[in-house]
Amino acid sequence: MTGVVRGEGVGGGGGVERVLRGAAPHEVFEEVRGVLAREYGAAGAELLMADYASARLQPVTARPFTVDSVSAFNGAEGRAFGAQEPHVVPGASGTTVHLPVTVRGDRLGVLSVRFAAGVPVGGLLGPLQDVADALAHEILVADRDTDFFLQARRARRLTLAAEMQWQLLPGRSCSRPEYDLGAQLEPAYAIFGDSFDWSASADHLTLTVNNGMGEGVEAALLTSLAVSALRNARRAGLGLADQAALADQALYGHYQGRQHLSMLLLCFDLDTGEVEVIDAGSPRLWRLRGGAVEPIGLEAQLPLGMFEDTVYTCQRFRVLPGDRLVLLSDGVYDVLSPAGEPYGLHALTRAVLNTRLLPPSQVPRALLEELPGYRGGVDAADDAMVVCLDWHGRPGAGSGSGGR
Repeated sequence: MTGVVRGEGVGGGGGVERVLRGAAPHEVFEEVRGVLAREYGAAGAELLMADYASARLQPVTARPFTVDSVSAFNGAEGRAFGAQEPHVVPGASGTTVHLPVTVRGDRLGVLSVRFAAGVPVGGLLGPLQDVADALAHEILVADRDTDFFLQARRARRLTLAAEMQWQLLPGRSCSRPEYDLGAQLEPAYAIFGDSFDWSASADHLTLTVNNGMGEGVEAALLTSLAVSALRNARRAGLGLADQAALADQALYGHYQGRQHLSMLLLCFDLDTGEVEVIDAGSPRLWRLRGGAVEPIGLEAQLPLGMFEDTVYTCQRFRVLPGDRLVLLSDGVYDVLSPAGEPYGLHALTRAVLNTRLLPPSQVPRALLEELPGYRGGVDAADDAMVVCLDWHGRPGAGSGSGGR
């Protein structure tokens, strides 16, 4: 076979979406395989899902845990996943095209499509990426009705607490014209109480990060109650201070002060870059601006659920186009070197500068990978969380000036 004549059946991405909508949730990828063979002359295809640690790409099969994964950083598949661009690998027996499977900035995995020798693939890259994009959207929908793709993400079994925590999360990355976001929890398969959440409207981005007390299921239950209370208040249209107050009341009402949760709440105005923020405990915030890294000092308020009827007040600062914000739990910035120096004192600044060319989706993984070496081989005493946000500002909107 020396060429491909594209069929008249499915056509572009819209046609693929129509086919996938009619597929059973667990058969979505098999439908994609059929489309690739019929419409593009593909000899075969494989879907690899990023695991919970964002370190491995797991082949999607009917029998999870039984196949070998590949690195999410190295090799042809890792290159497509990291660069978020198609990567073509020619060979004597044929050509393989690796395509990122991503939806709204959330990197789900890689679609690898094989073609026989002699098939020209240059003109197919755009249509093939449309297929990968359609598959990404359909996987999110399918996850409501099947465990097939969720199981494929697991390099090993999750603890029950980790299962509960991951179900709370909005994703691991997100992109809009105004910003790019990336986040990661570690250890991914046995996390305790750390969590993050985000939601965007036409005019605002709300971002929360938290450290929960305790371990295991009890920590996950505490976090679940807090995140659900915040979402309930946010979806009722309440402001940031009232969101914090409602979550505080929910936690105190249930635990009577025996358990509390530290949280950093932020609300970004997408037009101006003005940020409302409530510092209710231990998560902390650093800013990279113009080559300089500095912590953003905030007025510490009481953690949620510690006392009855706590009143929370908002502070304000402004982000400018080009700013990078890094939000960390104490399981990162309080990590000690063998000499007893906290990671957040000097090493964090170096790490943020060293990763400044990486996109936010890759920064959390890069920072977390430094921690075992910084500890000098000592096992982690706490789970760790990193959230990275690059602020671009709304196209055509004034960025304002100054701000702390």
